[in-house]
Amino acid sequence: MADINVDELEVIHNKAESRFEISLNGQMAQVAYMQAGKNVIFPHTEVPVEFEGQGIAGKIAKTALDWAVDEGYKIQALCPFISAYVKRHPEYHPHTWGY
Repeated sequence: MADINVDELEVIHNKAESRFEISLNGQMAQVAYMQAGKNVIFPHTEVPVEFEGQGIAGKIAKTALDWAVDEGYKIQALCPFISAYVKRHPEYHPHTWGY
C-alpha cells in the first residue's frame, strides 16, 4: 500500500467527464456523477486498490457533495460508498433523496 498525505491531495472537478478526481502517481481516484435537471446522481466511486483505506474516497466524496449542495442539487446517492458517507454526515440529509 502506498502511503499518501490526503491533506496534500487536490481534488479536480473534471466537468467534461462528469467526475471529481485525484491523480495518484499516474492512477486516478474518482467520484462519477450524472446531472438530471436539479438532481445529481452519484453512481460510482473508485480508488486504486493500493491507495484504499487512506481517506481518499472520503475526501473526494466531501468535495463532490459540497459542490452538489452549493449548486442547489438534490442528491441521489446510488454508489454504496457515497450513500454510507451521507448516512454518517447528517448535514447532507436535507439535500439527499431518501434521508
